[in-house]
Formats: sequence, structure tokens, C-alpha cells
Amino acid sequence: MSLRRVRLSVAMSLDGFIAGPNGEYDWIPEDPEMDMPALFKDFDTVLMGRKSYEMAKRDGHLGMFGLPTIVFSSSLRQEDHAGVTIARDPAETVRELRSQPGKDLWLFGGGELFRSFLDLNLVDEMDVAVIPILLGAGLPLLPGPTTRAKLRLLTHRLYRTSGIAFCTYAVEGAALARTP
Repeated sequence: MSLRRVRLSVAMSLDGFIAGPNGEYDWIPEDPEMDMPALFKDFDTVLMGRKSYEMAKRDGHLGMFGLPTIVFSSSLRQEDHAGVTIARDPAETVRELRSQPGKDLWLFGGGELFRSFLDLNLVDEMDVAVIPILLGAGLPLLPGPTTRAKLRLLTHRLYRTSGIAFCTYAVEGAALARTP
């Protein structure tokens, strides 16, 4: 049995932001070449932080691709949030999920949650869609401070219509990072 990987899958501006200054993501184009369901066929669970959850709920994007969602928060109470699982401890939650059969785990949005997962050595791979736009300000992919992480390019594809560069990286030293 292969263990389930934690994979960050995110869109990022060329200057390193995953959302604009007000959390906006209207700068991310829809590219007809990208088959979004195919990109996410390897996932069966979404992992997100409170801020990303509240944004997705506000914008009507909860339940992406019909996947169960786990929200990491120290302030939300489970009884107030039907339809998602509220979790507190990323390491314990990932350990439990990896002990069960299933597909990979989609770490969605949230630079702060990504930083905490990276610091705990829980991120195995990163799928980054680099959008050809300079936002100048916004929510960074990785807010500091954090530990250094070396990445190894696994695959890449350029979408010529939109100019999006889609890269998949293994996080060096991660327990489940794919070998070439």
C-alpha cells in the first residue's frame, strides 16, 4: 500500500502572491487547455485553513469537486460548521489520514497553513500554476519566517493560450516525495 501524499496545489502570480491585497483571485484566468477535473483526479480530501475556508464559503466554492474538506482552525467549533471537519493538529491529522487507504491530500490555499505544514515536514509535493501577472502586493505563497525547503522539479507544462506555467516540485527531504 502506498502512503497518501500531501500536495499543495495553488495558483501564484509571477511575483509570488496567491491572492490580491483583499483576498481577490479574479486575476487567475480560466484556460481552455487546462482540464481541472483531470488535474485533481488524484485527490480525495481537501485540507485548508480557516481563512481559505471562510473565503470559499463566502464565494460559494465549498465542496470543490465533491471532496471531503478538513479545515484547520483553533477558533472554529465543529458544531457550527456542518459539511466539513474541523481539525486542530496538522501532524496528527495527516498521520491519521496517511494510515487510511485513499488518494493524495490536496493542501489548498492559505500561505499560513502551507508554512505550518512545510515547517512540520508534511508537504511532499507542490503543484504551482504560475500566472503571468505582477500583483505588486497581496497574500504571499509563503509568509515568513519559515525554514528553507529545497525543491526538485518533477514536471512542467506551458499553457500557451494563457501563458500559465504549471510546475510540479518534490519537496526534498519529505518522506513521501516522488523520485524521478
